[in-house]
Amino acid sequence: MEILQNFKSLFFDVWKKGISGVNISEIIIALLIFLLFLFLRGVFSKFVVKRLENYVLKTTNNFDNSLVFSMEGPAKFFPVVLGFFVSTSYLTVETQAAEFLETVNRSLITILIFWTFHQIIGPLSAVIKSVGGLLSKDLINWIIKAIKVLIFILGLAAVLELWGIKIGPIIAGLGLFGVAVALGAQDLFKNLISGILVLVERRFQVGDWICVEDVIEGTVESIGFRSTVVRRFDKSQATIPNFQFAENAVINYTQTTNRRINWMIGLEYRTTSEQLKNIKNQIEDYIKKSDDFIKSETTMLSVKIDQFAASSIDIRLICFTKTKQFQEWLNVKDTLALEIKNIIEKNKASFAFPSTSIYVEKNG
Repeated sequence: MEILQNFKSLFFDVWKKGISGVNISEIIIALLIFLLFLFLRGVFSKFVVKRLENYVLKTTNNFDNSLVFSMEGPAKFFPVVLGFFVSTSYLTVETQAAEFLETVNRSLITILIFWTFHQIIGPLSAVIKSVGGLLSKDLINWIIKAIKVLIFILGLAAVLELWGIKIGPIIAGLGLFGVAVALGAQDLFKNLISGILVLVERRFQVGDWICVEDVIEGTVESIGFRSTVVRRFDKSQATIPNFQFAENAVINYTQTTNRRINWMIGLEYRTTSEQLKNIKNQIEDYIKKSDDFIKSETTMLSVKIDQFAASSIDIRLICFTKTKQFQEWLNVKDTLALEIKNIIEKNKASFAFPSTSIYVEKNG
């Protein structure tokens, strides 16, 4: 009986002291509390979060959709943080263990806060894009990415500080490393700064038709930190360093207010003055009556004899089309060219072509 009594005393002593001086009963209760919060998390996710997601999908407002779906992760993480805090608060522990548990709780709460900030940036960026007139969408995307990276770095630094890891020396070391990298990656930073200038100055946006002489011509597909992707008209893809757009003149055809037609029409020298007048007047009348062209005091319309060239009498035609679309502009040019040919043929005149006259002298 004495042996059983000793075993009983030892058993309850171990039970009371438990692990690191924590009563095993308290540990079991703490685990049950934490499991209860995990169960509540599952219930919350299934009946609250999912129903809320289904509800916002039925609304016409995209902001609430984006907000609810982006906050799903932090919302599911919150019961875990709260459950760990409540369960550890129930434990009676020594000072060193209490400090450790408090650090873990502070770390979890810090992660939850910065995760929430990181996730809420997405929905806010959508609002800024919809109402922002000063910044382009590409620049806003850059800013959003930079803010998300900054939030991650600040959150990581805050957690490291909680665990006694000083980030000052790390930052100083990264600064020296950054100087070394900068010296060896000048082109990278030059392209990065050039890309920012392109977006701030709104030289072009995704979808614009641009031309940089002797560099590239095509449609912009994406604007990156280092380079811009342009789809050429032969459907090949070109990746251009951003400094090319900062150091060279960029022609943005998409921003053209109206497209111009500037033709030189060469007629034979045997064309009479009466024929020239009729051809000029009929071409001008056609343009004025057509709905394809701009007719205003601020937009030039000119059909004039320009010069007496080596092989032709040249009529210069300058007019502007209403359309800015490239394919539609080609269609208008095609129709105008056919009409001009008909006018010249009706007036019994002919187009000139380069010719050379040879005079042969006979001796005797």
